Amino acid sequence: MSYKNSQNDANDNDSTPESQRQPSRWLKNISAVGVTSVLSAGLLLACGQMSGAENNAKSSAKSGSKNSGITSSRDMLPSDMLKQMQALPQLTKGLGKNGAAVIDPNKPTLVKFWASWCPLCLGTLEETESWRTDPKFAGLNVVTVASPGHLNEKASGEFEKWYAGVQSDYPRLPVLVDVSGELINKLGVQVYPSWAILDKKGNLVHLVKGNMTEQQAYALAENAGNDFAELKAGSAKPDATSAADNSKIESINKKGEVYYNAQGKPINTRTIYLAGGCFWGVEAYMERVDGVIDAVSGYANGAANKPNPSYEQVIAGSGHAEAVKVTYDADKTDLDTILKYYFRVIDPTSLNKQGNDRGVQYRSGVYYTDSKDKAVIDAAVKEVQSKYQQKVVVENKSLDNFYLAEMYHQDYLAKNPNGYCHVDLSLADDKPEGVARTKLAPVTTVAETLSAKRYAGFDKNALKNTLTKEQYNITQDAGTERAFSHEYDELFAPGIYVDVASGEPLFLSTDKYASGCGWPSFTKPIDMQVITQHKDMAFNMVRTEIRSRVADSHLGHVFPDGPKDRGGLRYCINGGALQFIPVSAMPQSGYAPLVKLVK
Repeated sequence: MSYKNSQNDANDNDSTPESQRQPSRWLKNISAVGVTSVLSAGLLLACGQMSGAENNAKSSAKSGSKNSGITSSRDMLPSDMLKQMQALPQLTKGLGKNGAAVIDPNKPTLVKFWASWCPLCLGTLEETESWRTDPKFAGLNVVTVASPGHLNEKASGEFEKWYAGVQSDYPRLPVLVDVSGELINKLGVQVYPSWAILDKKGNLVHLVKGNMTEQQAYALAENAGNDFAELKAGSAKPDATSAADNSKIESINKKGEVYYNAQGKPINTRTIYLAGGCFWGVEAYMERVDGVIDAVSGYANGAANKPNPSYEQVIAGSGHAEAVKVTYDADKTDLDTILKYYFRVIDPTSLNKQGNDRGVQYRSGVYYTDSKDKAVIDAAVKEVQSKYQQKVVVENKSLDNFYLAEMYHQDYLAKNPNGYCHVDLSLADDKPEGVARTKLAPVTTVAETLSAKRYAGFDKNALKNTLTKEQYNITQDAGTERAFSHEYDELFAPGIYVDVASGEPLFLSTDKYASGCGWPSFTKPIDMQVITQHKDMAFNMVRTEIRSRVADSHLGHVFPDGPKDRGGLRYCINGGALQFIPVSAMPQSGYAPLVKLVK
């Protein structure tokens, strides 16, 4: 998607292929539980991570020019994916040494990505093997790919040794080994099993995050003879059967999405809807962020009288924003972290435009379905605003409606490696400033949560890379932020405040009060043991400096002018020395025992 004047939005569709403008006819030719179900973005069963050329016409229709976005070759799926797979080592004895021995280049290919730690994967290997030998699948290659050393899989040698002991149970199942992890990384696979549907040239037709049922697989097999021409044709929505229900927010929250972890238990998923210009790039970027399970493109918060709009209706002025539904594992990451990744790839001061795209549909926005998320978003927006002189114009609203975009939009950049993208996808590989680098071990008691040993593993030498310049100046050089400059000064949402350097819990929201001094103020720390006090003679004054126990971060000072009925002390703390963890995110962030102190 590149430059487009919004006044001309309604008139620049003529170059879009007819196959993308007319309702897809293939839906009438297969059963309701066939390919339509395979394409459903709603009914996915998966194990969570522990640890086309004609579609380019869309870009041409929008720009009439060549791609001018960021398309670093290391970030996009290689166009020779089939050749890459044919070169991978093949483990099952008797089936050849590499992928070329099990992949017929004259057939389309169904690829299962799986892991040894995933019960659902192991429980369906026999079924997958049976599809490969079933006559109904004669026109389709069926192979599997494992990625040793990635997504908590065993290291290469260990995996091969393990599989040597079980391969006799699946003598006809090809197992290709991608030790580079390039395929799953560039496809944004973070849950197992996942499936890639490839045409005869090895181009990605569709990516399914989750398990595939027998009925869905047979429907694909029936349509493999024409190289999945129907799937590549055009404007069908991924889940046509539930589109009408999407007008209600309740249906969005109850679409039946279920993902399973390595223990076979449902993953604790949460969702947020992000708009940041062209959704092709935002979707591909978010899928690569650690902890994100899936991302799907759609249209959000448009006119109520324009339900389930087509792409043409959106660019003609339906009021919807191109947005991405981001589903993440709340036990691995949190909304604050997701937003840090989001804000680093958009211009938050740009109204109705991102990159080369212009129009209301390209506005930026964060849309939530849980009211508890609003405080987190408010704080994130305020933090971003502190870095700009111009006004931040990112919408911060509840989600009114969201409709899935057409099939050719989903996983667009994986299908079209040279497609337009205004987002630097490589940024997903590097954690933003302020994101914790180590995951805290599980605890069950308050005492365990407050133990100093628990936070001693932070890397002090890496703080220049993990903290912002202001955070580093405050915590390491005893700097002081300007009064009334930090968003935490006016934040009173329930949660805890932890040391931005180590993650050690320091203050409770219940002890925070509006002192009017311009800095976040507390009547006491969460426990006296988490701070140290030092005499400060700077500036010809005698003050008591407060530092954190484990990281020795400079926090602020304590004064005897606090509320008398609450102890009489005022802990005046720099907001830049703290990280706020909302109560809803405390359990997955490692602070579950402290929730009762906040509530």
